Amino acid sequence: MKRGTIILLVVVAVIVIIAFSVFGFVRGTYNQLVQMDESVNGAWAEVENNLQRRYDLIPNLVNTVKGFAQQEKDVLLGVTEARSKVGGAGNVNQRIEAENELSGALSRLLMVVENYPQLKSDANFRQLQDELAGTENRLAVARKRYNDVVRNYNVVLRSFPQNIIAGMFGFEKKDFYDAPEAAQATPEVQF
Repeated sequence: MKRGTIILLVVVAVIVIIAFSVFGFVRGTYNQLVQMDESVNGAWAEVENNLQRRYDLIPNLVNTVKGFAQQEKDVLLGVTEARSKVGGAGNVNQRIEAENELSGALSRLLMVVENYPQLKSDANFRQLQDELAGTENRLAVARKRYNDVVRNYNVVLRSFPQNIIAGMFGFEKKDFYDAPEAAQATPEVQF
């Protein structure tokens, strides 16, 4: 073979190897981003599952308190309105905002309960309150899991050279589930 032909074959072989390497990298990065995106979606579904459980418990809790606390209609109305906002939320950010408002309304409701010792001793109320507390615990775990998955996804998404592949295929940064503003205030304890 001629020297020119050998050089041409070597150049073509190098180009093919580089092309396969680039293709492999792009494919691997794309598949990694798809897996992470689905992990974020799965973690959000777990959060929504617990939010739905809390959403379903609220009418029973409100009705139980209603019988004991007729003069606390503003608090009960606030919980009901916050719950309806949750039902009307259209996207993740609206849902998070509505859920944070609902958390604040539930906190106010549970403070009202402190004024009614006979309500605190009601078996139905205690059971609902225990179920709500358990749901809140599961929700806290699900939120943490969601935020962990979002953090990992966002780190890979913003890292070089994955950010190039992410930009080419339209992957976007995900938002964290932040604590409501009410949770950042120092609670007031009164004896």
